[in-house]
Amino acid sequence: MSTATEPASAPARCAVVTGAARGIGLAVVEQLARDGLRVLATDRDGDVLQTEAERLRGQGLNVQAAALDVQDRSAVAALFATLSTIDVVVNNAGIASTLLPFRELDAARLRSMMGVNLLGSFIVAQEAVRRMPEGGRVVQIASRGYLGGSGAAHYVASKAAVVGMVRAMAIELRWRSITVNAIAPGMVDTRMLEGFTPEMRRVLEQREPAGAAASPQTIADAVSFLASPRAAQCNGQVLFVDGGKSVGMPPL
Repeated sequence: MSTATEPASAPARCAVVTGAARGIGLAVVEQLARDGLRVLATDRDGDVLQTEAERLRGQGLNVQAAALDVQDRSAVAALFATLSTIDVVVNNAGIASTLLPFRELDAARLRSMMGVNLLGSFIVAQEAVRRMPEGGRVVQIASRGYLGGSGAAHYVASKAAVVGMVRAMAIELRWRSITVNAIAPGMVDTRMLEGFTPEMRRVLEQREPAGAAASPQTIADAVSFLASPRAAQCNGQVLFVDGGKSVGMPPL
């Protein structure tokens, strides 16, 4: 008499997350791993990254780590070549700077900002998409700041460019059922806030609808949705996760 056997389960989907050593990126790594994905976490800070990956593996999560500079295409391509597939890529690596009036902004600062926030995002997304099957997901972390703001023209420009790239990619890749979306966080409690004085931070938080910076987990929850099969009809979109500040502030 033959014995029925259980069908082999499909291998876990594979996700790559950049800028994953701390803050939003680390929260995204943990959330996607809890969603059942195999996650490759990358960051320039390899020591912190490895420590965090070991912590997550200790919780039974499928997380690997690799130091990576997103602006180094050869390194990105070599790392991705070690993966059998890339189903999800989350481009979180990015930089910000202290506020600087436009008249004082120099080309070197602009190039540096564009190099990480736009060029790095472009390289990672392009190399990932070349290895991505139908139904893949690309999630770019932009910023509510792309709508504009004083003292940050170089940052605003870099994030606005990311949003433009998302829309163009979505048009081209939809025929492969690959969706490309952006998340535009508002003020989030990450290391980027360390550039502000305590007084400036209090002022900024008072302007937030919630009265405080959001937690990185709030952004990770949004990424979890856009990276999932449930988001198949969301494409070329910018999801603001800012408590509604992007739609305008009420009168004082």
